[in-house]
Amino acid sequence: MFEIIAHEITDTLVITKRNLLRYVRLPRLLFFSSIQPIMFLTLFNYVFGGAIGGGGHVPGGKYINFLLPGILTQVMLFGAVNTGIGLADDMGKGIIDRFRSLPMSRAAVMAGRTTADAVRNVVVAIIMFLVGSLYGFRFLNGFWNAVLMVAIMVLFGFAFSWVSAFVGLSSGDPETAQLASFMFIFPFTFASAAFLPTATMPHWLRVFADNQPISLVANTARHLALGVPIARGTIWHLFAYIAGILVVFVPLSIQKYRSKA
Repeated sequence: MFEIIAHEITDTLVITKRNLLRYVRLPRLLFFSSIQPIMFLTLFNYVFGGAIGGGGHVPGGKYINFLLPGILTQVMLFGAVNTGIGLADDMGKGIIDRFRSLPMSRAAVMAGRTTADAVRNVVVAIIMFLVGSLYGFRFLNGFWNAVLMVAIMVLFGFAFSWVSAFVGLSSGDPETAQLASFMFIFPFTFASAAFLPTATMPHWLRVFADNQPISLVANTARHLALGVPIARGTIWHLFAYIAGILVVFVPLSIQKYRSKA
């Protein structure tokens, strides 16, 4: 039993290293993973900040304090999309077939990919914090709450990487995987509390926005970073979403990978 677990961990670390080395060898991948959210942060802050955040009408006072946790939530989702696109690309290039020919764990291929993408999300998050600090963002609730905020966001992105992995393996090519993922992500992202308070939304939309996972992540992040109040049970509701996603999509993704053999 212990030998099997050790074998799984070793194989996962090998695949994780392989995917991380790809970012080292192709730094443009990390660059473009960072430049898009920086553009979102800049445009939202300076184009909409005066109208949305003027007069301190958002939690956290300044709009940049409200905005950055929402942009980081979007970063985690976009990073998750790259998991599916990468797997679909590996399938098209025959790399997945090479993995299958090796005496290695099937689950490790999936776990290594999602773990590497989680590490990349940490790096992008750090870059975003540095840029946000130039725009005036400040942590107001202590260092360890800031660390917990990043950990929860990365865990959320890790969970959605498994959703994306299933989509990528089901799609079979990078273009379809990307389109299928963004058809889901864009409505959920913009119909949420990621970029603006939900108070001005119609009641039916606000009920949805306040209870979907993207809003829960963004509001939890603001609570941890800024100390702003959130609805009772928000954090536990969020963890329930994350656990449910992992319970459903980890076995589904592994089974889909095995069915391709």
